[in-house]
Amino acid sequence: MNKLLISLLVSIGITGVAHAAGDATAGQGKTAVCTACHSTDGNSVVGNFPKLAGQGEKYLLKQMLEIKSGVRSVPEMTGMLDNLNEQDLADIAAFFASKKVQLGQAAADQVEAGQKIWRAGVADKGVAACTACHGPNGKGIDSAAYPSLSGQHAQYVESTLKKFASGDRNNDPANMMRDIASKMSEAEMKAVSQYVQGLH
Repeated sequence: MNKLLISLLVSIGITGVAHAAGDATAGQGKTAVCTACHSTDGNSVVGNFPKLAGQGEKYLLKQMLEIKSGVRSVPEMTGMLDNLNEQDLADIAAFFASKKVQLGQAAADQVEAGQKIWRAGVADKGVAACTACHGPNGKGIDSAAYPSLSGQHAQYVESTLKKFASGDRNNDPANMMRDIASKMSEAEMKAVSQYVQGLH
C-alpha cells in the first residue's frame, strides 16, 4: 500500500508541474528583491521567512508561479514577482537551488517525537511518514516538486503545517498536505518541525 501511495504521489507531482530551464548565473542578478527576507544566498535569518537555499528548483518555480498568479496567497510577497516573467522565475529558482542550506539545530526535547513522526508517521491517525515525499534526509523529490525540508526553520515549517491544517494554504497536489496536517496535533507539528530544522 505504501509503495502504491508513493508511486501515485510521485506521478501527481511529475505530471502537475511545468518546468522552464533555469540559469543560476542569470538568476543571481534577479534576486535583489528577494534578499531582504531570504538573504543573498537564500539562508534567511528570520524564522518566519523560509530558507530557499538548496531547495528543489522545480518546487521553487512552482511556488513562485502560484504566488504570482494568486493560486497561493502570501501577503508578504504581494507584488514582488509582478515584473518577472517565467524565465526570470526559473533563473531565480536555479540560483537558490544551487546554494547550500545552512542547517539549524533541533530542540533536544523534541527530537525523539519528531523523528518518530518523520520516519513512521502517526499510524493511529492515518498520518503517513514524512519520508514518503520528503526523503529520509529531508532532501525532497525535486522531479515531483516535493520540497526539501532539511535545515528549514522550525518556525516556518510549523506555521506552514498549521496553514495546511486550516486550509489557509491549499496549493498542495491532491490535498495531500491538507489531509496530513489536519490529522496532526499542535504538539506533533511542533515536534516534527523542530526535527527537520536539524535534519541532514
